[in-house]
Amino acid sequence: MAPPSKTSHLPPLQLSTGQVERVNSVKLLGINLDADFSWKSHVEAITSKATQRLYFLKQLRRAGVPQAQLLHFYTAVIRPVIAYAAPVWNHLLTKTQIDQIEPIQRQALRIIYSYTSDMPYTSALYCAAAPSLADHEGNLARKFLKSVLEPLSCLFVLLLTGISRVPSMTTRLRRANKFPCIPARTRKYQTFISYTLSHYQSAYL
Repeated sequence: MAPPSKTSHLPPLQLSTGQVERVNSVKLLGINLDADFSWKSHVEAITSKATQRLYFLKQLRRAGVPQAQLLHFYTAVIRPVIAYAAPVWNHLLTKTQIDQIEPIQRQALRIIYSYTSDMPYTSALYCAAAPSLADHEGNLARKFLKSVLEPLSCLFVLLLTGISRVPSMTTRLRRANKFPCIPARTRKYQTFISYTLSHYQSAYL
């Protein structure tokens, strides 16, 4: 059961099938959600799973698999674990959590390119012609917004098309965003839709 909190005084939610249990975290569609929106359990889950898969990368290197194929294995099997649904949660991570995730890619590059062991991380990224995980997840967020901006997207309705700004108005604005950004009281409660609208929509309009 969850520890006492500001919401502990709320009455339990009762359904026809019984009372809904209150928990600290729950896994939904592959994402671990914390009651306090800290993303702690999700970061711990993806780093643990990705670290376990580094073992297979080491085994492939010992078997003499070429570097190009080792890199392909990393980008196809390990990195997707870390970046799964990143547009939903990546913008809410703390620096400490980012520092938990990024070393996984650093370790993978050391396995693939052993000569990068003593190099700075930025140099290892250059050798692999790969973006940092933070940049990669930022690119995923941009691609996500681009897909949502398509009128045929099932998520297009989330952009509140009924109150979208008219072209004659946006041409007179310093930041000509077509869709108004949805404010959030704190960063913790900012949704991925409002974040991507605030940071990326001008690139696609």
